[in-house]
Amino acid sequence: MNLFIPAGFLVISSLIVMSSISSSIFFLQFLWVLLGVLIVLFFLFVEWRSLFNYRWFIPGLYAVVIILLALVYFRGPLINQARSWIVLGPLTLQPVELAKISLILIYAQYFSRRHLSIARWRNIFISFVYFIVPVGLVALQPDLGSALILFGIWFGFLLVSGLPLKRVTVTILIFLIAGFLMWSFVLQNYQRQRIVGLFYPEENILTINYSVYQSKIAVGSAGWLGKGYGQGTQTQLGFLTEPETDFVLAALIEEWGWLAGLLVVGAFLALIFRILRIASFADRNFDKFICLGAAISLSWQFFLNIGSTLGLSPVIGVPLPFLSYGGSSLLTSFFLLAIINSIARLSWGQQKSF
Repeated sequence: MNLFIPAGFLVISSLIVMSSISSSIFFLQFLWVLLGVLIVLFFLFVEWRSLFNYRWFIPGLYAVVIILLALVYFRGPLINQARSWIVLGPLTLQPVELAKISLILIYAQYFSRRHLSIARWRNIFISFVYFIVPVGLVALQPDLGSALILFGIWFGFLLVSGLPLKRVTVTILIFLIAGFLMWSFVLQNYQRQRIVGLFYPEENILTINYSVYQSKIAVGSAGWLGKGYGQGTQTQLGFLTEPETDFVLAALIEEWGWLAGLLVVGAFLALIFRILRIASFADRNFDKFICLGAAISLSWQFFLNIGSTLGLSPVIGVPLPFLSYGGSSLLTSFFLLAIINSIARLSWGQQKSF
C-alpha cells in the first residue's frame, strides 16, 4: 500500500471535520496541508542524507530547539495556562514539535552507532540526558502531554535498540520514582485533578470531567453512520470542548458514525505498518531508526489522544496526528512522512510504488 494513501485519508477526514466546525479553521488547516505537501515534494528532489550526515547538523538542530524551548518558557505568552507557543501575527507555533523531530534524529544517529552496546549504563545515561533537557523545559511550561510524548520517544528507542529486560525494569522503576516526585512537586493542581478524574469518571462531570463526559456522549450517540454532516449536537452546539484539536475524533464520529471512526483507526494502523515495513527494508541503521522513531512518536500520540476521547487516559492536550487542527503538529507529521518516503525510494529503487 502506498505510504500516502492512509495519510491522505486521515488528512481528508481532518478537512471534512474542520469544514463542519468552522470555515476559518478549515481554510487555515487547508493552507497547512498545502505546506505539508510542499515539504513532501521538497524531499523528493533534495539529497537530505548528505545534510544529515554533516557532523554538526543534527546536534545543531537539537541545540536550536533547546534555545527555542527556553525562550518560549521565559518570554512566551501565557495561553491556556501554559507558555508553549511562539506567536507570529495570526499564527502560533509550538517549538516542542521541533523537539520531537530533533529527538528522533539525534536518537537515530546515536543508537545506530551504539545499539550493540546500548546495555552499558553510560550509553543509557547519555541518551537520558538528551531527553531530560527538553522534557524539563516542556514540563515547566507546563505541557504534560508533550512531555509524555518526548518520554515515549526516548523509552521507545531504548526498547527497539535491544535493551535487556533487566535494564528496562530498572529504568521503569526509576521513572516511577520520578513520576511520584513530579506528582508531588511539578504538576499543577488542575493536572493532578485530570489524572484523578480518570479513575472517577462519573464525578465532577460539570468541572474536571466535563470534556470527557461530552466526548462520550458524542461518540455514544453517533451510531454506525452518525448524525450527518453539520448535525452533531455536541459539536455544533458547543458542548464538546476543543472539537478541532483534543476531541477531533469524537467530532468526526458524532457526524459520520462509528464506521468512520473504525476507518480512521484502520488507516492509521495501515500507515504505521507501512512505516515499519519500510524500516525493515532500509539499507542503513540510521534510516531504520528514523522510521522506528517516527512510528513510536505517531503511535504514542494517536493512542493517548484516543484514550482521552474515550476516557481511558487523562486529557493532556495531545494532538491526533494528521487529524487535529494545528500547523505545528501537522507539519511535523508531514516532515516525518517526507523523510520516510525518501528512505523508501532510496532503499527500494525509483521504480517501486510507495
